Amino acid sequence: MATHSEVKAKIEAALPGALVEVEDLTGKMDHFSVKVGSAAFEGKTLVEQHQMIYQALGMGTREEIHALAIQTYKP
Repeated sequence: MATHSEVKAKIEAALPGALVEVEDLTGKMDHFSVKVGSAAFEGKTLVEQHQMIYQALGMGTREEIHALAIQTYKP
């Protein structure tokens, strides 16, 4: 299972300078909501922005995180 801190750290490592908020929606460390603001999203579609988040969380995401709600923005 991924912890709140691990999810946040992975996103911050992939998107330096990003503003990252993570919420564990169930307390079971498998349903998360993330809100990410990054200049790296400039010129990217919403789908591309979300793909960047999935990539930041790595290939193990499907086993560790059952549900992920993503909100992205450009600061």
